Order: sequence, then structure tokens, then C-alpha cells
Amino acid sequence: RPIGKRFFLRHLERALRLRERLYRAPYYRLVHAEADGLPGLIIDRFGGVLAVQANAAGIDRLMPLVLDALYQVLNPDAIVLRNDSPARTLEGLTTETRLATGHVDEPVVFEENGAHYEADVLGGQKTGWFFDQRDNRGFIAGLAGGARVLDLYCYSGGFSVASACAGAASVLGIDRSEPALALAEAAARRSEVAERCAFRRAEVFAEAAALAAAGERFDIVIADPPPFARSKRDVAAALRGYRKLARLAAQLTAPGGFLFLASCSHNVAVADFADAARRGLGDAGRGGRILRSAGAGPDHPVHPALPETAYLKALTLALD
Repeated sequence: RPIGKRFFLRHLERALRLRERLYRAPYYRLVHAEADGLPGLIIDRFGGVLAVQANAAGIDRLMPLVLDALYQVLNPDAIVLRNDSPARTLEGLTTETRLATGHVDEPVVFEENGAHYEADVLGGQKTGWFFDQRDNRGFIAGLAGGARVLDLYCYSGGFSVASACAGAASVLGIDRSEPALALAEAAARRSEVAERCAFRRAEVFAEAAALAAAGERFDIVIADPPPFARSKRDVAAALRGYRKLARLAAQLTAPGGFLFLASCSHNVAVADFADAARRGLGDAGRGGRILRSAGAGPDHPVHPALPETAYLKALTLALD
């Protein structure tokens, strides 16, 4: 039977009902591909602005119906098509970023865990924000009262600003992207924590090594890098990278402090990532225990028949 507008209305309404039960504010992943019955389709919601990504040829072909259904269900102010994912090339699709409707003249402002952020839905990574780490940011923020925090790969300030809002004494965010750091600084100002946040442009591995050599130590160290393994052939090198990152981050963590390590590489298995973290801690001569092993938030559900789509792996450790 041909797929029509009614099909998308039904799935979008179901996805919306779930998110409205999960969150009070309209800032979340509205559609997470197969788990929401819409393979290849990603929709992130920033209030009245939607960032839409079609990663499969089938859903790309049906995009006019998707947009029509979105208008009827949400009546958004603007829809941005973030069809710049490398996955599209595997489907024989062109890549582009454009406005499907409305206007977006500046970063979109939104709220998460009591902090206020800005997302560049036209030029930022992915859709402009990583809603998948929301719960992990909240957990780390809960440990941050009075702490000195280091946020490696801070991007646009998700963990940094959340920690500062929760009472961190000071936060240092490191990233190599100037546009992302500008958004982080804007988020710190909007959240009224700019005086306790500093952001520095640098390559993380080199900067972490320099900080360790200088004897710097932090009560909380966060390491949430971009994907190290974009394909299966990259896995071995990625695991070496995670091991090195765990070593450097552990060296920077004060005795009795907390270390947060994450991997968003779906090609890296949970057990292999945990083993790389264990080896990295051993290389640093540090002991500790895993307090929490987590994945993405509930707005990123996992289809029961596709366990490999549980891509995000996050470990929070208490170090001796």
C-alpha cells in the first residue's frame, strides 16, 4: 500500500505524545529514525524551529509528505533541512543544508536542565545540538557543586554551563572549534555563570598533556569526543584513541574526583569501550570504580530489533 500523508501524521503524533510525556519544554529529539517507525529520519525540536535530517533514500523521496505532516502537527516557525550527513552519500544522495520554510537569522535559544543555550541549526555539528547527552549532563551537574571542572571537547558548552549552573567553582572548556566556543560563551552569559566559565581553543590531546605536565588537577574531568570510529575499519585506531584519552583525563582528575568518558561511535562495542577506559586508567596508574554506565536519553529510543542503534556509551567513574 502506498505511503501517504496519513502515515506520517500517525507516526509524528505518536512521537510527539511520547516526548510531551517525557519533557515539559519543547526541546528534544522528536523523531529518532527506526525506533519511531521512520527509518532514516531525524527531527530535533527547538521550540518553533525544527532541524530535519533525511539519511536514507526512501525517506528523502517522501520528504514533501514529511514536511506537510509536520506543518499540520506542529505548525513550526521554521524548518531547517540538515541533509549534510555523510550517510547520505552511501545512499547516493546529494548533501545540502537549507531552510525549507521560515527564517532563522541567528542561533536558536533553548533551555535544558535549567541552563540556557544557543544552537546553530544551520551551521553547527549534526542538527546544532546533542540532545542525547541531556541526562548525562544532568548527572554530572549534580556532582559539580563547589568543584573545579574540566570539559574536554566542550563543543557549545553543554556540560560546562550545566556544571556551572549547578554550582561549580570554576569550569574550563576546551575545543578546537571557534564557532562552538562562541556559542558556549553565549550560553554562559545567558545562564549568568560567565564569571565562572572559561573557554579555550586548542587541540584536546595536546592541551590535556600540557595541563597534566603543568600539574593541573580538576575535581571533575569530562571527555565527550566526536566519533573516533566512523566505520568498522576505524575501530582499532579508535580504541587506541579512547585509551589515550582515558589516560590523559585520569591524570588530570584529582584524587577522589570524578571522570566522565563517552563514545558516540556506534561501531565501537560497549565492552570494548569499557576495556579501553580500563586500560587508560591503568596506564595513568589510577584506580577507581564505575558509578554509572549510561547511554542516550529517552528521546533517543532504541528499536528492540536494532540494538546496534544504542550508539552512545557513557561511563562515570570515581577515582581514588
